Amino acid sequence: METVAVYPGSFDPITNGHVDVVTRAAAVFDRVIVAVLANPRKAPLFDVETRIRLIGEALAETANTTNTVEVVAFDGLTVDLCRTRGATAIVRGLRAVSDFETEMQLAHNNRVLAPEVDTVFFMTSVANGYVSSSLVKEIATFGGDVSTMVPAGARTAVAKALARR
Repeated sequence: METVAVYPGSFDPITNGHVDVVTRAAAVFDRVIVAVLANPRKAPLFDVETRIRLIGEALAETANTTNTVEVVAFDGLTVDLCRTRGATAIVRGLRAVSDFETEMQLAHNNRVLAPEVDTVFFMTSVANGYVSSSLVKEIATFGGDVSTMVPAGARTAVAKALARR
């Protein structure tokens, strides 16, 4: 039986930490669906289509993800997406203990909503433990170097998007 996992997030922009988690999840599951949240209540830097494109570009440069990772847009409950796509796991990345508290609460709620879906946590690599999309945008806004935090395509896209603001 094929094992399918969903890795949900805003990915605004995708970071090297996200790429690390996707790559490692792809080594554990037969298929990983990177689910880009199309939340109309948020004001992301990039629209959903751009985020999907940037994720695809970043993963194209990464070994072992070409045939096993799919990138899709979604809005709504992650467990509903899991059910419609046959996923039995939700992948989440953890950077610090503070992430764990929030993620544990989400995992428990998802387990109540969908007992057949487990949450699997991947610790980000030490090199990416400090990186977040919000931090990348803030640093880039003030002209800081984010080249070690995001894939090249995302870095270029962030610079262009911020220049338009």
